[in-house]
Parts: sequence; structure tokens; C-alpha cells
Amino acid sequence: MRLPYDRRHNRLLGFALASVLLVAPATAALGTASAAPAAPSPQARTSPYDATIRITEHGIPHIKADSFPGVAYGAGWITTAESTCNMMDMLLTARGQRSLYLGPDGSYADNVGGSGTNLEWDTLVTDLRNRHVVEKLLDDPVRGPSARAKAMVVAETAGINDWLSTNTITDPACADQTWIKPDITTTDVWYAFYLAQLISSTTQFLPAITEATPPSAASRPAPRPTRAQVRAAWEQPDGFGSNATAVGGNDTTTGRGMILGNPHFPWLGRYRFTQMHLTVPGKLDVAGGALTGFPAINIGFNKDVAWSHTVSTARRFTPYQYTTAGTPTSYETAGGGTAELDKRDVDVQVLTDDGVQTVTKTLYRTPQGYVINAPSFYMSWTADSFWAIRDANAEHLRTFDTFLSMNMATSVRDLLRRQDAGGGIPWVNTTAADRAGNVLYADHSVVPNVTNKLADKCMTDTGRLLFGLAGIPGLDGTRAATSCKWGTDKDAERPGIFGPSHLPSVITRNWVMNANDSYWTPSNTIRLTGFSRIIGCESCQRTMRTKMVQAYVVDQLKQGKESPATLASHEYANRVYAAEVARVGGRLDQVCDATGLTKACQVLHDWDGRSDPTSSAGAAIFEEFVRLASANKVSLWTVPFDADHPLTTPNTLSTGQAVVDTMKAAIETVTARFDLTDTYGDMHVSGDRGSAGWPLGGGLGDLSGDANVTKGGADPVLDPVTYGSSHIQAIAFTGKTGITARTILTYSQYEDPTSPWSDDQTELFSQEQWVRFPWTSAQIADQLVDTIHLGGS
Repeated sequence: MRLPYDRRHNRLLGFALASVLLVAPATAALGTASAAPAAPSPQARTSPYDATIRITEHGIPHIKADSFPGVAYGAGWITTAESTCNMMDMLLTARGQRSLYLGPDGSYADNVGGSGTNLEWDTLVTDLRNRHVVEKLLDDPVRGPSARAKAMVVAETAGINDWLSTNTITDPACADQTWIKPDITTTDVWYAFYLAQLISSTTQFLPAITEATPPSAASRPAPRPTRAQVRAAWEQPDGFGSNATAVGGNDTTTGRGMILGNPHFPWLGRYRFTQMHLTVPGKLDVAGGALTGFPAINIGFNKDVAWSHTVSTARRFTPYQYTTAGTPTSYETAGGGTAELDKRDVDVQVLTDDGVQTVTKTLYRTPQGYVINAPSFYMSWTADSFWAIRDANAEHLRTFDTFLSMNMATSVRDLLRRQDAGGGIPWVNTTAADRAGNVLYADHSVVPNVTNKLADKCMTDTGRLLFGLAGIPGLDGTRAATSCKWGTDKDAERPGIFGPSHLPSVITRNWVMNANDSYWTPSNTIRLTGFSRIIGCESCQRTMRTKMVQAYVVDQLKQGKESPATLASHEYANRVYAAEVARVGGRLDQVCDATGLTKACQVLHDWDGRSDPTSSAGAAIFEEFVRLASANKVSLWTVPFDADHPLTTPNTLSTGQAVVDTMKAAIETVTARFDLTDTYGDMHVSGDRGSAGWPLGGGLGDLSGDANVTKGGADPVLDPVTYGSSHIQAIAFTGKTGITARTILTYSQYEDPTSPWSDDQTELFSQEQWVRFPWTSAQIADQLVDTIHLGGS
């Protein structure tokens, strides 16, 4: 039985008092508690860092220190308390030791693209460490981090180790793991940052890199995939996306900027957000969401600027195709020469039934990067040719510096300037708003400097096919170091990537958005064109989700300007745009009636057209309908896409037999598990670890036109939700200094299911409510739960 919120709150308070009595040491100064500290305060311990962490309702930490390293120390300490198992698992991966402690055969997916066995992960990471990739970047004055960033990582590492040294792990997922020790190094943390840079590039090819072997004379070529299969293989990983809308002063009731940001990320594993507020008086004051283990804000706001990110369509790498020279491991080079692949034997320690043993794996590299064997991408290793990947995000360690600098921006123009100077936005667009009423959309991320002209000059025959299917220019490896190497822009932060003058952006006082389609249509009136294809497509089809995100603003502006309340309301409106299009002319009813399933069709007819928890089973039927149509390649629309009308085409639901059959299958899928009298929320519930299974709104996203994306497992409609909407923020600047900050962390702040803060925001998300994020000192004092003082030598 679900407890009403006031009774649940009392239950949390009881947990709080027990926790305080059991573990609170004399060094912790407790504030007026209205809930519980979910992690023990520190034992007496000397430290070169001083930080004060004020915990407010929902376990949100406000970390204040007199230096940047002090803030990082506090962030490392409290994030370890909040996400102990996830943090340690992330660092174990960054050490290349998953096989040593968890066995080689277990699978590990970062849930944003990288998926493989523990042995495959360890093979890649061990080779990176053997080549001292991060260590070399740390010493690189152009591609490496600043002295300030290095000092902060030293401090963060100390915070992680100090928490582990003085606290008992209560999370049952890792409480008994003997490998978790306070022996984390700064190198471990930097490798964790580095792997995060590679999630749209190198780690997507993890099995293709670690299992690539030269073909033998007896090898048979892998079956050639269809073009549709190749195109699907190159698509962004499912569940890896986001929405962001920024409305400028011309279109707001305040005359100031405001933003609604909703990143769609996994609810489980490495890439969860944690909420933080970081303050170094006079230098830094910023709040928002940070990916686990990151001591700066990735998506958030300060007193003048708010921003969010969406995954960009730009590619972070290029494949190079090499012609072999007599053997599968030798290749032709420019000028008629030949070279031999760099063969790298990698020793990985693995846990077996007979104890720890060494397994040796072999990787191959060219000067551009790892050799892959990826038949599903048209990139097989054959007797005649092979492919290697050059990864732009593998050539720098600037991401932390870039985000930290953005945290101190004073306007959207300054935010973009800091991005460009940092050169480390790895794989996302930026949408932002400022107090002056300006808004920004930009894809100024790290992109290989491969112009259309260079691509046309250098693509191989297969590379040209990849370019047409997925915008991936497959280049001639023979000339990789000469006429086909990446270009350099004078305004770029470093060689090999595009500078800001060749990347898309717009600043306006009206409105902009992105929902993971390319940069081409940041609003219903703005068009950005003339950029290189590797960044994204132009005059190409928009998803139903993009159309829904734009329609919210367009429809509101027909009635009046956007207010802080109306913009925030779009998050929970849960309109299903594809259903709105399908219902035109009664065609959705016609399709359903043709199935002969009268009762279900009446439910679908009466459905309110939304994916609210209280909506009828019609929501689940429609979501399943579009899901099955996509899975079975059933074309739903009779009017095709028209680039002159990108936001209204395709349209007109087909009433053909294949569509009718798909509707019947959707109804049967729903009714096999649920009754038609059940609500959508009965069928669509939270599924993160420790959740009570709260009824949720939202749905599939691109296919259905849900802006509020919430998806499950094998059946993303009916299985418990484990990814989608995550750290949501609706930020509005008001007057000279005011900020209205609504946030929700959909899976809650703490991972440990024994914590009272592991499911409380998930309940609020289910109820379509917001957390009023405490920003000012008075707001923090009003919501104060606990004050923790760290350090002091």
C-alpha cells in the first residue's frame, strides 16, 4: 500500500532520528531536522580541506568552501555517501579491474552506448592505461586540464577516500564487497572522466575493438547487412537523449529568460545525475545536476544564466579504411609505402574458480586509433582492407574545465564563449537562457574537422555509402596522415576539431529548443544551414518528440506569453503528439474498428490523448501501437515528409491492413498483461532500484511524441521504467535578482534503498509535482535538515 505523503514524511523522520542516534558523531552540527540525513556524518579526521555541507529536504547538498579544491572535496565526500555503489563501480571500471573482482564473463552496460563483458571493458581500459593516455594528456598544455582542475580532482579523491575510511556502507548492493577500499587515486578519477568523454564514440565499438582479429585464409566474410540495418546500427543508443526549451524576454511575461530542461538518461548505473549546489564565495555559486562523480554542474543555473543539454547528432569520430599490403596486418601508406599494425598484447587479471589468472587479449592500432571488426556497420576486417577509428574525444581531457568555466558564466554569450575557449563539450547541444532575456541554442561540441569538401575528396566507396546512410564519412586510411587528415580552424581551441565559426548556434530574444534532432530547426521559424554533414543533417525529418516540444511553446504563444508557471507546466502536460496527428479525420478510430476488438476500441476512442498516470488504458494501446509499428517496419503515414513543411509532415494515418494488424497486436499485448479498466499508471511504473513502483506519466518519446520520456526494458511501455526523464529543471529569472527554480530528480537523490531519500522525489514525480530548489540563504535555512562540517587540519 502506498502511504500518503504526510504519513510517509513521518516515517522518514523516524528513520532520521534512528540514524542520528546511531551514527552522528560529535563533529557534525545538526540543523533543525524535518527529515533524515541518509548518510552518517564524518568521524573526527584531519584534512587539508574545509567544506560545509548543508543538507536540505530531499537530501540535496549545498557545499560551501573557501576554495575550488574545498568544494571538490565536499562533492567527492557527499557523492560517495549518496551513490556509494555506483561511484565505486565507476572507479572499478576506470581501473580496468572488473574481471579481477567480478569475473570476466559478466556483462556491463553503461546504458548510454557502451556494452560488453567485463573482460572487454578491462581489455580496453588496461590498454589505455598501459599507453598512459590520460597521464600524457594531464601533461599536455593544450589538450589537458588546467592546474585548477587538477587540484580539484586531488581534493575530490581525498573526499571519496575520507568517506570510505570513516563510514560503513549500508547499500545492500555493495555492502559486502571487499574490493571497496579507501585507496582511490587521482588517476582513477581522471580515467573515469575520460571514459565519460568516449560514450558517443570509442566505447560504442567496445566488442568490435576488443574482439577484432585478423582474418585467416579460411575465414568467410560476414553476411552483408541491409542498408536499413546499417542505418539503424548508427542511430543514437535508445534512451540517450533529452529535451530543452529556452524562452527569451520577447516571449515571456517577465521579460527575462527562462528554461525547461529534461535530459533523458538511465535511471540505473554510471550516468545518473545527483543534485548539488556549489559555492566558493565571490568566485562560484551554481546549482543543478552533475553526473555521478563530477565535481561541477553539468546542467543547472547560477544567478544570471541557466542551461541544459541534449545529445547532439554530430559525430565524434571518423572511420578510416586501409588497404592491406600482402598480409591482413600490414597496410599501404601515402607515397607507395607500407606499414605494420601496432599489435598490443594486453594482460588482464581475471577471477576464476581456480583463483586469479592472467588472460592475454590482443588489440591492433594504427596511428589514427583502434582497428575494429564491425560487419553490422559495413566495417569488416577482410583480407583486402580493415578499418580504424579516430576519436576526437579521445584526444583531449578538457571536459571538466569546460563545464567548470560554464558554471561561472554571466550571460548566454559568455556561456558560449566559455564553451569555445574550453573546447571540451563532448557530445551535447546547449540550450540556455539569461537574466537579460536572451536565449541560446548551440551545437559547439567536439566534432572532427571534416568538411564536406574533405569528405568528398577522401571517402572510399564504402565510406561514401556510410556517409549517405548515416552522415559518417569513411575516409581513405592510406592518406590519413597527409591529404585526408582532419583540418584545423584558426578559431578552434586545438587542432583537428571545428572552431566556433563552423559550428551552428543562434542567440535570440524569442525562443529555441532541441530534442535530439539536428541543429536545423531550433524553432518553428529559425533555420540553421550551411554546415558540414558530420555535424548533422539539414532538410531532414523531425521526430514526433521534436514536434511536441515545439508545439507546447507555439500553442502557448497563441494564447499569451510564457510565464514561469506555463513553461513548467509543459513538463507534466503529457500530450501524445503522434496520437493527435493520427486522430485527424477519425482515422485512428477507423484503424481500431477494423480489428473488431470493440471494447478496446471504445477505450482508445475515449482516451484523453495524454500519457498521464490517470489516463486510461488507451494510452498504453497507442504507445504499443507505434512501438510495434516501428519494430516491424510498418509505415504509419500516407503523406510523406516534406522539407518545406518539416513540422507538419509526415501525416495522415494509413488505414491499410498492416496498420490494422499492428493495432490488433498492440491491443493483444496490453490485454495479455493488464485489464482494460486499468489506468495507464497501473501499467507504467517506476522501476529503479528501491522504488515503490510509483505510477508514472510519459512514454516512448520519438515514436509517440511524448516530450516526457519514460521507458522500461524489453517492453518499454509496460515494463517498469528504468530510463528517461531524469534531472528536470524549470528555471525562470525574475526582476533584478530573483530566480524561480523548480526541479525534480526523477529517481531521487540517494541510490541506497535503505535511505529515506532514495524514492521521495520519485513519488513527487509520480504526483506530477516539483521540488522548490532552495537557492538563497533564507530558502536553504527554511529547508535545512542537517549541517556537516568537513576537514580542518
